[in-house]
Amino acid sequence: MEKSRREFLKDVGKLTAGAVTAVAVKPAVAGPQRHGGDAKHRWAMALDLRKCIGCQACTVSCSMENQPPIGQFRTIVSQYEVKNVDKPGKPVDFFMLPRLCNHCDNPPCIPVCPVQATYQQEDGVVLINNEICVGCGYCVQACPYDARFINEETQTADKCTFCYHRVSVGLLPACVESCVGGARVFGDVRNPNSEISKLLDEFDVKVLRPEMNTHPHNFYIGMDGRFEGKVQGEPPVWDIRNAAGKELEEL
Repeated sequence: MEKSRREFLKDVGKLTAGAVTAVAVKPAVAGPQRHGGDAKHRWAMALDLRKCIGCQACTVSCSMENQPPIGQFRTIVSQYEVKNVDKPGKPVDFFMLPRLCNHCDNPPCIPVCPVQATYQQEDGVVLINNEICVGCGYCVQACPYDARFINEETQTADKCTFCYHRVSVGLLPACVESCVGGARVFGDVRNPNSEISKLLDEFDVKVLRPEMNTHPHNFYIGMDGRFEGKVQGEPPVWDIRNAAGKELEEL
């Protein structure tokens, strides 16, 4: 029997009284039923790390399309230096890790929302109703992928939506359309003839934090197994430096 909203809020209050961190790491429990979208589709993204060059075109195009506040991002490409113990001639590799909402099949952000502002459609896309979101931040804490934030302007939860306003009219997400290396492939995994379905059949793909059992729908091709765990990162800051390498504070 479905709980009343009052009972649900009471349970959430118990959780947040002293166990906010527990909410952040537990796999999701059964949440509200999916609604909206079309169940004959299941949208997902494949990210081919062999092709990602870390140019941040995806970050820029997403910001232009969705207009988050300056300094907040729905998608970023985290950049890491990885030491090579088995390559003496090349001691360091640079590793690019595109990151965004994983639109999980078992999203932990949904059951913790006290007003059910976060919900999932029949096609798997996780969305936020910002008209009822109270900005409590429980979903931000619950996300294992650091993919959510509280929008500084609206004071409500914000994240990647797979550019659903574009997808719903037959367009690609802005980040996919702008990817210069073709590292991002978006499509319907329920269509066996789609490009993404063919990629998933061809390659041994990985997901972030598989131990969480959230069943994420961002699939990584060519990902170093060391990056399957919790990865924290920030978008790079592009410093302007002179020929001697000194940072210039003003142009």
